[in-house]
Amino acid sequence: MPVIDAPNKLSLAQSLVAEHYAVRGGDLLAGGFTIEALAERFGTPLYIYDAEVMRRSFGALKIALSGFASIVFSIKANPNPAIARIFVDLGAGIEIASVGEYERARQAGVAPHAILFAGPGKRDDELSHVVKHGIGEIHLESLEEMMRLDAIAARAGTHVAVSLRINPVSAAQGGAMRMGGKPSPFGFDEEQVDDVLRALASTVYLDLCGVHMFAGTQILDADTLLTQWRHGIEVAAHVARATKRPLRSIDLGGGLGIPYYAGDKPLDLAAVRQGLDAVLQIKQAEPLLRDTRIIVEPGRYLAGPGGLYVARVIASKTSRGMRFLVTDGGMHHHLAASGNLGQVVKRDYPVIAPARLDATALERVVVAGPLCTPLDTLARAADLPALKAGDLIAVMQSGAYGLSASPTAFLSHKAPSEVLVDNGTVTAI
Repeated sequence: MPVIDAPNKLSLAQSLVAEHYAVRGGDLLAGGFTIEALAERFGTPLYIYDAEVMRRSFGALKIALSGFASIVFSIKANPNPAIARIFVDLGAGIEIASVGEYERARQAGVAPHAILFAGPGKRDDELSHVVKHGIGEIHLESLEEMMRLDAIAARAGTHVAVSLRINPVSAAQGGAMRMGGKPSPFGFDEEQVDDVLRALASTVYLDLCGVHMFAGTQILDADTLLTQWRHGIEVAAHVARATKRPLRSIDLGGGLGIPYYAGDKPLDLAAVRQGLDAVLQIKQAEPLLRDTRIIVEPGRYLAGPGGLYVARVIASKTSRGMRFLVTDGGMHHHLAASGNLGQVVKRDYPVIAPARLDATALERVVVAGPLCTPLDTLARAADLPALKAGDLIAVMQSGAYGLSASPTAFLSHKAPSEVLVDNGTVTAI
C-alpha cells in the first residue's frame, strides 16, 4: 500500500485531538488515562466518555447563550444516567421522549419540574406516569394526544402544563436532517396554529405554557440557527397574542451540530452570540413575551465531543489492492459511524490510532467491523499508521447517538463496556 506523509494541514481528527484531549508521546489521554490502559482494564470494544470535555462543551454554550436561553439536555443523545448527571449538576434540565427516558432522567438527579416531554407517539400509560410523578411540560404533537392527555389529567384531578410543538414553514428549516417545512409526524403545522388553539381552549385540565419548535438538526451554520430561533419567537408571539396571555416558555429545540466529516467547520458560537441581540429584540417587542423563558435543548453538541468508541484490530489484510483493518467493534455498537443511521452519502467519522499519534507515515485503509455484512464499515478511507492485530483504533465524536442508537443484538456479540473518566478517576457506567 502507498505510504502517505502526515499532512502539514491538520485533519479533522487532529484538530479534535488538539481541542479536546491531552497527548503524551504517541498516546491520547482521556481523563489522565491512556486509551491503551483503559482498553486493557475494561476490554474492547469500549466506549470512553470524558466528563471534563463535556463540561467544557456545556460551559462554552452557556457563556454564548448567557442572558438569552436556559440549557436543557436532550437525553436521547446519550441516555446513560451518569452522562446526563454531568449536565444536571451544571444546572441543565432534561428533555425526554419516553417514560424510559423519564426514569433515566430521574436517576440522573433531575427534578420532575425540570423535565420536558416531547415526541409524536406518547402512550397513555406514559402520559399517566409522568402526570402522576411530576413533569415540567408536556409538548403536544396532535389533536388526539391533546384530548387523551386532557382525559388523563381529569382522572388524576390535576392540571398539566403543555406546550404546542409547531412544525414550521419551509422558510425556517435547515440542518443536516430537516424536521420542519414538510409533512411530518412531529407537531402541528404552523398554518393550523389558530385551529389548534381553539381546540386547546375547549380542554379543561391543560394549561398552555409555551411553544416548542424544532426545524432541523446537526446545524453547523450560525445564520441558519439564528433564522430558526427568530422564527420560533415570532410564532410564539403570534400564539401569545392569539390567546391574550403571556407564555411561560419558548423551546427553540436543539439542532446544534458538531463536525463529523472532513470539511465540516465547527459551529461558530461567537457568531451565534453576536446575532442574539436581534433575536432578543423580537422577543422584547412583544409585551406578552418579555418574561418568557427561552429554552435550547442540545444533545450531541454537549455529549458528542467527549466520547470515544475504541476497538481492537483483529486482523489486517489486503484485498485487490485495498488495505483492510478488521476490528472487534462495528456498526452493532456504533451505527452512526458506519453511515447507516440516516446518512444518504456515507462519509467517515474521524478515526485515530490512539496509541500511535506520533506516527509520521500513514496509509489509507478501510476499517471494517466483525459482522457478516459489508454495511459494517467504520471508515472507508482512513489515514492511519501501519496497524496490525492487537493495535487500537478510536472513533471520535462518539459521545452521542452511539451505543443506544445501534442494533446491539445483531449477531449476538457481547455488548461493549462504557466508562466515564474524570480527571484521574474512572468509573464503569
